[in-house]
Amino acid sequence: MNIFPAIDIKNGKCVRLSQGDFAKLETYGDDPVKMAINWVEQGAKNLHIIDLDGALMGEAVNKKLIMDMIQAVNVPIQFGGGVRDMKYVEEMVEAGVTRVILGTSALSNKGFLKEAIQMFGEKIAVSLDAKNGYVAVKGWTELTDVTAADLAMELETYGLKTVVYTDISKDGMMAGPNFEEIDNMNKRIKSNLIASGGISSAADVKKLDEMGIYGCVIGKALYTGGITLKDVI
Repeated sequence: MNIFPAIDIKNGKCVRLSQGDFAKLETYGDDPVKMAINWVEQGAKNLHIIDLDGALMGEAVNKKLIMDMIQAVNVPIQFGGGVRDMKYVEEMVEAGVTRVILGTSALSNKGFLKEAIQMFGEKIAVSLDAKNGYVAVKGWTELTDVTAADLAMELETYGLKTVVYTDISKDGMMAGPNFEEIDNMNKRIKSNLIASGGISSAADVKKLDEMGIYGCVIGKALYTGGITLKDVI
């Protein structure tokens, strides 16, 4: 299973949220570039970088910082947050991002998603962030009436190959992932499924691996010491 240390950026710093709530923000470092280098030095083979400012504002807020992070390490990076047009997708791919994650834009503009997949194929992923099974958008601030599994199956008809699935109710709570929903998603879709949210122990990672999940994003547990990256790798 692929393990993705998460680096979430807000106001130029490394932060973690609880349940997607920007009022419950904790800062874990002032230098995201150094943080990226740190995880790679500890053995990370992939990185998961999210521009939270971009997700909220719908534009490339921290683009220069993201570019600096890409240049600083030599491992595959998947990046999302504020990617709303083809120009930004192209810039990120040209800069060296292995996988560009589309979120709100995948729901609000499916023509854009189809075009991105046609142009960049497996370099496009979609982040499906859900609460009680329903997809949330705009930095997790708005719930839709679409279930994550149904949407994922629809997007696969466009050629989508990778889904990043986050259970918002579990995210940052250090209480374990929603294994039942992750398993349900994995059985219903053909895409690579990357699980995110609530992973708090090596046992959680092992269970996801045993379930046949393609990858998992680990955030708060790495920053608080609940999981040692070397151990789970």
